[in-house]
Amino acid sequence: MILIPAIDLKDGQCVRLRQGEMDDATVFSTDIVAMAQRWKAAGARRLHMVDLNGAFAGKPENRDAVLAVSQAYPDLPIQIGGGIRTLKTIEDYLNAGVRYCIIGTQAVHDPAFVHQACRAFPGHIMVGLDAKGGKVAINGWAEVTDYDVIDMAKRFEQDGVEAIIYTDIGRDGMLQGVNVADTAKLAEAISIPVIASGGVTDLNDLKALAPLYKKGVTGVITGRAIYEGTLDFSEGQRLLDELSGGC
Repeated sequence: MILIPAIDLKDGQCVRLRQGEMDDATVFSTDIVAMAQRWKAAGARRLHMVDLNGAFAGKPENRDAVLAVSQAYPDLPIQIGGGIRTLKTIEDYLNAGVRYCIIGTQAVHDPAFVHQACRAFPGHIMVGLDAKGGKVAINGWAEVTDYDVIDMAKRFEQDGVEAIIYTDIGRDGMLQGVNVADTAKLAEAISIPVIASGGVTDLNDLKALAPLYKKGVTGVITGRAIYEGTLDFSEGQRLLDELSGGC
């Protein structure tokens, strides 16, 4: 199981939001490449990047920052989400060296788009399902739908997505602990990898998540905890390696 540092981009800066609120952002760095280098040096095997402006605008707004990182560290896989609504956007990112594109709101509005993307770019498409109370949230978490998370995940599994990134939005950025029960329930319901996100606070959360590797949870995204120091990234990855057999 890999620990994946999050670099959330707003106005070209590295920030963290509380429960997805754009007006409740903490700026952690104005040098995105330096931040990527920090996590790479700490042992990161992948970066999770989110274009927050893009998520609201419906198109990439921080593309230059993402490409600067991919060019600086071509051997560090990047998964990018936020504002990915067209096949052209996906093609541009992949051509620039990004490894995975994450489809979020568009997957809910137009599920056929996920199918098209998986056919056009097999092995490079993930779907981000953000949930509250088991229901999918969209539009930068501003709207909670009636769609069930597990039902939608099964749909996208059939389309051939590489993984489902599952975020409990009630816990994201709040340092309240991860939703292990719902993450496990999702992983048990599908056969493709699940990447957990939202609420990771310290090593205890990683200890709780590690057993889910056998159920298909292959990674966990962490943001505010590693920026505010409640979780040491290197120590966290070492722990996950130990508890999940170095996978």
